[in-house]
Amino acid sequence: MARVLVIEDDAAINDVVATRLARDGHVVTQAFSGSEARLLLGDAGEKNAAYDIVICDLMLPGATGEELVGLIRVCDEATPVIVISARTTAADKIDLLRLGADDYLTKPFDLDELAVRVEVQLRHRGTEAPAGDVLRHQRWTLDPEARTLAVAPGEDGEKGGEVALTKIEFNILEALVRRPNRVFSKAELFELAWGEPFAGDDSTVAVHVSNIRAKLRATGTDEYVKTVWGMGFKLA
Repeated sequence: MARVLVIEDDAAINDVVATRLARDGHVVTQAFSGSEARLLLGDAGEKNAAYDIVICDLMLPGATGEELVGLIRVCDEATPVIVISARTTAADKIDLLRLGADDYLTKPFDLDELAVRVEVQLRHRGTEAPAGDVLRHQRWTLDPEARTLAVAPGEDGEKGGEVALTKIEFNILEALVRRPNRVFSKAELFELAWGEPFAGDDSTVAVHVSNIRAKLRATGTDEYVKTVWGMGFKLA
């Protein structure tokens, strides 16, 4: 059972999604506007602890879906966000992934597919690694149990500290660090990070790797993730 926030201004779609997810045993809260969602997310506290997953439309009165995803990610990198939208262009999908969405489903969508995607995101969120299974690579320390990445200060004065990652970003880095000498194809990284078969969209993985590098740039460790042209990614 998970606590789900559904943000959708079309009452019919909102109700049918809520009914389908409630049938799976989830506790569903419905928001029918961006302004209502803002209040609910604000009530959830600093880490949006009231919800285990958020499903969000883009075209909303009061506040757009993009604004809401950004609001969530300001203080919470862990709660999965699935965007549902009538926008179908690759550019729209890439922009939302860059902003911090974990998955993107275009309308009209199949309710069973949405339910499966919810389960996949929740399964990743609840994944636990064995205690003490801390991973290290150069200045990085990844803790799969705490789902954290800490960067040690560099000898040349580069900044250290904890780097906030989304669930998918952490999954990608964990896969790379566990096998630092291997070149991973985009399909392999997708299946390891999302836990589902690769759908053939190379840009999805590339966008998340770009987001990881951007977050690491201040520490001077963004170049640890190398692009192997025509093949995929590996660690330096």
